[in-house]
Amino acid sequence: MNEENPIALQAYEELAEAYAACVETKPHNAYYDRPAVLGLLPEVAGRRILDAGCGPGVYADALLQMGAEVMALDVSPKMVALAQQRLCNRAEVMQADITKPMPFLNDESFDLVVSPLVLGYVKDLKPVYQEFHRVLRRPGHFVFSESHPFFDFVLFKTNNYFATELVGCEWKGFEKRVFMPCYRRPLSAIVNPLIEVGFILERILEPVPTDDFKRADPKDYEELSRRPGFICFRARK
Repeated sequence: MNEENPIALQAYEELAEAYAACVETKPHNAYYDRPAVLGLLPEVAGRRILDAGCGPGVYADALLQMGAEVMALDVSPKMVALAQQRLCNRAEVMQADITKPMPFLNDESFDLVVSPLVLGYVKDLKPVYQEFHRVLRRPGHFVFSESHPFFDFVLFKTNNYFATELVGCEWKGFEKRVFMPCYRRPLSAIVNPLIEVGFILERILEPVPTDDFKRADPKDYEELSRRPGFICFRARK
C-alpha cells in the first residue's frame, strides 16, 4: 500500500490530549458526526467490530455500551494510549496504520468496520477499502464518514473539483491551533473505489445538526442546516 508517513500523525500527536478532553461535547463531533454515524449502524450487540482510526476511543466506548465486541486501531501513539485509558481493557487497542497491510487481522473476522472522519487523511482509498472488505464476514457492513466534497470544494477554493488534492487548514477549538492536512476529493473518488473492491453501497447520509448542536453553537447550526459539512456512507460486503 502507500503513505510511508501518515500526513496527519504529527498534528494529532500535538492535539491528542486537548482533542480527547473536548470531543465528547464539541458540536461537530458530538452533535453532528456521531449521531449520524451511529444512526447508520446495523444491530451491533454481540457483533465483532473494528474501529479503524479510533482516536481517544469515543466510538469504541459507545459500541461497547451497545453490547459489541470491539477492536480499535489508531496510528497515533498518544491516541492509542488515551483510548486504552478510556476503555480500561474492555477492548483491544493497537497502534496501526490502516494505509498499510494488516496481516494481524484475519480474513472474515469482523461483522462491522467503523471509520468516522478518518479516510480524509488517506490518499489512495482503494487499498484501504480492500483490507476492510477482506476482514469483513458476509454480510458485514462498513460505515464511515468524511468531510463533504462540496464543503471542501468551497472551503479550500480549489479550481478543479475533480482532482484529489492535498490541502489543509488550521484547526481551532482544541486549546491550541494546529495545521491539519487532509485530502480533498470528488464524491466519485470516494464511492467508485468502494464499489470496485466489491462493496454494495446501501445508503448515503448528508446529516443535519441536532438540537443539541443548536444549543451549543447556533451560528454553525444555521450554516450546517443549509449547507452540508460531513457525509456518511453504509456499504455491505
